[in-house]
Amino acid sequence: MESQDIKPREPQDENIIENKELNIWEALIPVFALVGMLFYNVFFVFGDDALSGSNQFILLMGAAVAAIVGFRNKVSYKQMMEEVAENVKSTTGALLILLMVGALAGTWLISGVIPSMIYYGLQMLNPTIFLAASVIICAIISIATGSSWTTSATVGIALVGIGNTLGISAGMTAGAVLSGAYFGDKMSPLSDTTNLAPTMAGGELFDHIKYMSITTIPTILVTLVAFIIIGLSIDTTGAPDITGQLAAIDGAFNISPWLFLVPVVVIFMIVRKTQPLVALLVGTLLAGVVAIIAQPDIVAKVAGADSLTFDSAYKGVMNAMTVNSSVETSSAELNDLFTAKGMSGMLGTIWLIICAMVFGGVMDAIGALARISKALLSMASSVFGLFASTVASCLALNVTASDQYLAIVVPGKMFKKAYEDKGLAPENLSRTLEDSGTVTSVLIPWNTCGAYQSGVLGVSVADYFFFAIFNWLSPFTTLLFAAFNIKIKQLVKK
Repeated sequence: MESQDIKPREPQDENIIENKELNIWEALIPVFALVGMLFYNVFFVFGDDALSGSNQFILLMGAAVAAIVGFRNKVSYKQMMEEVAENVKSTTGALLILLMVGALAGTWLISGVIPSMIYYGLQMLNPTIFLAASVIICAIISIATGSSWTTSATVGIALVGIGNTLGISAGMTAGAVLSGAYFGDKMSPLSDTTNLAPTMAGGELFDHIKYMSITTIPTILVTLVAFIIIGLSIDTTGAPDITGQLAAIDGAFNISPWLFLVPVVVIFMIVRKTQPLVALLVGTLLAGVVAIIAQPDIVAKVAGADSLTFDSAYKGVMNAMTVNSSVETSSAELNDLFTAKGMSGMLGTIWLIICAMVFGGVMDAIGALARISKALLSMASSVFGLFASTVASCLALNVTASDQYLAIVVPGKMFKKAYEDKGLAPENLSRTLEDSGTVTSVLIPWNTCGAYQSGVLGVSVADYFFFAIFNWLSPFTTLLFAAFNIKIKQLVKK
């Protein structure tokens, strides 16, 4: 395999590196090795602590196994490192957003924004409707912003806090948040993946969204019914007495609906197509100013000072943005909730993403990703087989490449001609890419999306996996429609 020129790229410009000397079993060796090592590491040794560092090293070990396979198939160390560098470079925006989300969470805590969300939310939402309402709220915001990440980083954090106070497990709430957020992300014309999928398949954006609604709307309706049933089954004997929690929040913070101007500004900026990183930075700085005005005592306490001065105000806001900060209340159960880790709390997630990109980069450089996708394509002898192969390819790329963009780009390029040869419209491919590539990325702990959402919401993937109903149900829905030939759009030649 010859060395290739490396240049900055957009996801749709992603090169698919092929290596004719690599067979399918060699391509799968790193995958089997990675899955086996992760299984042992998580289930037999570290458990929930695996993301503290050991899983990151396991990803590097998986990359080492892939590199050995590459060396045996005439792929140079330089080629692997160039692809790793491009993979890591492609996550620059995501890593900066993660850091800014950490800073935003800190300033939104000390400014009283998140406490106010929880305070008013506790009075409006009861356990029976809470989970279903969380799905709807997150869906609306995600459609408006086009970003599941922004939705999780804003209302998602507050909803998890409200759920904890209502006695609902964080895993349930996180699953509801992600179900709504990814529904909205898929259906929003502002979403990058929603634009990327039809680009890869050769279709049009709004044709793609319209056709995608055929599978997506039934899936979200089933998800809502499931959460309504779960809500009815939650033990709420004698409706929870939240008087103590409300008093504790009111006693620790100056609660006011005016504080909601901060998240409103952020959401407005993103709806107006401001770059998320810029919007989050503005939201962080604005919350810092609001904190000094609305919560002067808290800012001084976070700074370790007795009173608010210019220096203590600066130090308090800076501490909230960068390191651990907490606000004590009269309710012990709320104290853990009102703790933020700032930018430092995102470093573990960033570490995980970088290591995942190393594994994905080596797998791409040795031609393993292309070989696995081609093997899946070769099994598609029928229309259903083609859909099933696409779904399997997207899932495999989410596991091996650890990135939802690659899970759309690689299968999109590989399967485009196959769909044309079967006489199928490009909307079939673009819809399947989203139903199986976009939404399942959050279910893989070492995928960039899984790592991000887990880090932001403070809930492990294992805890929310089952309750992210929309996310794991979507691939089954698209396969069900394909199996029964429901709304399979034929190619119309112009």
